[in-house]
Amino acid sequence: MKFLFISPRFSGGIGGHASMLAEQLQNIGHDVTKMETPHIPIKNLKNPSFAILGTLKGIMSKEKYDIVHAFNVPSAFAMHYTKGKKKVLSIHGMFSEQVDALHSKTISSLASRAESKSLTWADGLTTDSKTTQKIYKDKLGFNFEYLPSAIDSSKLDKINDVKKNEKQILYLGRNSYEKGIDILQKIESKLDGNVVYCTNLSWDNAMIELKKSSLLVVPSRMESLPTNIKEAFYFKIPVIATKVGGIPELVKNNITGLLIPPNDTQNLIESINSLLDDNKKINQFTSNAYEFIRNNMTWNTVLSKYINFYENLLK
Repeated sequence: MKFLFISPRFSGGIGGHASMLAEQLQNIGHDVTKMETPHIPIKNLKNPSFAILGTLKGIMSKEKYDIVHAFNVPSAFAMHYTKGKKKVLSIHGMFSEQVDALHSKTISSLASRAESKSLTWADGLTTDSKTTQKIYKDKLGFNFEYLPSAIDSSKLDKINDVKKNEKQILYLGRNSYEKGIDILQKIESKLDGNVVYCTNLSWDNAMIELKKSSLLVVPSRMESLPTNIKEAFYFKIPVIATKVGGIPELVKNNITGLLIPPNDTQNLIESINSLLDDNKKINQFTSNAYEFIRNNMTWNTVLSKYINFYENLLK
């Protein structure tokens, strides 16, 4: 099959997922092109400029594809105007709710209208979270295919062994409001460990820091299905995370990790300090989490689901 993948960037979050999926498809002989489109690097202009420039690129392109796969709503405009037998739009987390939490009412209103329109342009809609799948069905009446985003275990296996830093608490993600980094920063002085913030490291260096850590904390206010939790599971690093978005699909409370309510600083302090000193519970959580991720969230188990989805779409 001949694919065009469209994303504002091909790293981190849904962009990183797009890049990994493209590589997996290429490895088994499919032709995948990634649309590289510049955009204005200013907060409120990034997505609009990408949508406009991507649209122009799609209109001007003479290439024809079997599948044009767009990742997130801003990519849908280029998807709509690019020539393809079938169009696919993937969204991780409800787009309009994310924009509403981070931007003005005017921008939120525009994003909501763009979201509703773009969903009608796709022949197939996918999401990596059953929670997001249900929200779109209940709120907007759209049927999304659940296709989890996977981790590349072969690349994780190549990360060098490192010496553990005793009681290192890791934050791994963007420095942004929805990720809750400010929550962890406020309680840092009350924790029985050293907090390390990885907000702008290369993937390899971030994984090295993760392997060094005693604990990953994910204090998010909103999420889809965080890749950093999957990576921690694979490395057998215990996880404490908030009960938002698709996180409970990964972190089963007191089974694969600890779940706490969002914005609950006292609960977070007590959970971190307690787990750091409980080796029995850490071993229990990490063993269960590793088995879960190996059986459900690697490309060995997930890629065939994407292939079947694409092939059925083209029938």
